Amino acid sequence: MSVIQPKSSKEAGGSFLFQPLGRRPIFTPEQFSDEHKLMYQTARDFCVNEVLPHVAELEAKSSDLMVRLVKRAGQLGLLANDVPEAYGGLGGDKVTSMLLAEATALNASWSATVMAHNGIGTLPIVYFGTREQKEKYLPKLANAEWLGAYALTEPGSGSDALAAKCRALLSPDGKHYLLTGTKQFITNGAWADVFIVFAQLDGKFTAFIVEKKFPGVSCGPEEHKLGLHGSSTCALILENAEVPVENVLGDVGRGHKIAFNILNVGRWKLGAGSVGGAKELLSKAVAYAQERKQFGKAIVEMGAIRKKLARTAANLYAVESMCYRVAGLTDERIALVEPSDPSYDRKVIEAIEEFNVEASILKVAGSEMLAQAADELLQVWGGYGFLEEYPAARVYRDNRINRIFEGTNEVNRLLVPGTLLKRAVAGILPLMTAFAEAQKSDHEGNDDRAAVESSKRATVFTLGTLVGHYMQSISDEQELLEALADAIIGCFALDSAFARAGEDENLLTLARAFAAETRPRLFESLRTALGAPAESRRRPGDAGPLPVPGAAVGRHRAA
Repeated sequence: MSVIQPKSSKEAGGSFLFQPLGRRPIFTPEQFSDEHKLMYQTARDFCVNEVLPHVAELEAKSSDLMVRLVKRAGQLGLLANDVPEAYGGLGGDKVTSMLLAEATALNASWSATVMAHNGIGTLPIVYFGTREQKEKYLPKLANAEWLGAYALTEPGSGSDALAAKCRALLSPDGKHYLLTGTKQFITNGAWADVFIVFAQLDGKFTAFIVEKKFPGVSCGPEEHKLGLHGSSTCALILENAEVPVENVLGDVGRGHKIAFNILNVGRWKLGAGSVGGAKELLSKAVAYAQERKQFGKAIVEMGAIRKKLARTAANLYAVESMCYRVAGLTDERIALVEPSDPSYDRKVIEAIEEFNVEASILKVAGSEMLAQAADELLQVWGGYGFLEEYPAARVYRDNRINRIFEGTNEVNRLLVPGTLLKRAVAGILPLMTAFAEAQKSDHEGNDDRAAVESSKRATVFTLGTLVGHYMQSISDEQELLEALADAIIGCFALDSAFARAGEDENLLTLARAFAAETRPRLFESLRTALGAPAESRRRPGDAGPLPVPGAAVGRHRAA
């Protein structure tokens, strides 16, 4: 499989905010290898030829059809990229993983089913399983002989996953753990043969590999959902379920490491899937706008319609640029690990964890880009867009869940600045040095580079100012953190869009269009963070609200 060759130095996650634009080349879609393109095209062709002709049947919950399609895809090797060759997989890189996620997203129910199986349902065993667990489960998961699922959420614990009530007790004979509890909203629940389940073992959050055939395991009825009608979602019910002691996954009490790191992968795959969904919707909207005539001309010639298409294209370009930048960075890190290293799996997880800030950014930016695309492009179809026979209606329903699963966008927004600050305190990111420089700098400029750099400088200034004001209590200021997150996300998007564009005039046009709408919002977010009402921002003894300095935040120009 294609792999990204390592560079001489490693880039720290989150460093985009503190580095000049273009300091290091980034991986872009223009660098896809022939093998990357072949894998993408194979997966896309399967979706077009095998899945899309049966959408009506899938939407009507012909569940056996979806299972047959997944197994067929498994036989073709489309679900094996992330599984090592030693266990029946392809051992591919993360760029290919992103491309496969993008290619499956032509239909959201298909995408959700596949991603739950070969992502969060399989990767915990890939990265945390023992050799025996890998030998037993991975070959069957790689070819979809068995289907996988991930069981973390409970009726009383969603975003606060570590508050799970599902419990595990050692059986009297010491051979099994007896799991009791209910897991909620389990994608592939009715179809999966293997579940990654999290439970409290003596008060320690722990992961288990649970087979559906184990005594005490059952599933509830299918949930009736707003969207994703072709996928399976139901509760997993555990009633003293007998799980062999050898099916503990990873270390007892370290389930959080598995849960959160696997969610990181799910987040950047969701970003890539959003790119795939938006591309397909945009393509169909453009075709419709070229054919639809009003007032004697095609509506694609009308400024109001062209604006919707252009906005979608520019936002899509930015998210795509971010996605493959992150995939390239992760592959660079992984390529530095020797496959023969006994700690290989742990170091691969560390490489993935390094970019957890970027993973949250991709999840938020991708899901909200697709939501905006669905809304804007439904409007292009007008009244027809409101009909189920046109593609926008289903996309409109299906995409809504993207802002909820893999961690809500609210949680991911809090993670972005929160994690950056933790890395700064640990000395990994130079926040205070950059803050000092931002205080001194008053250079604005009037070109693309200056536009990106001034956005980052103002964001660093605001972040440093607020840290100095709130200190440790900043973690309690959720509205402030959300505003900071929006600015940080905007910085990564701008940096990625222009770094990818280089001197290419077509790409620069997209990057500039994206910047024209993004930079005003970014600076408004910073003003919100700095200039919120005094009473809600004031610590005891403070005289008033924080200043909003004109040099760092008050002035901006659209690129």
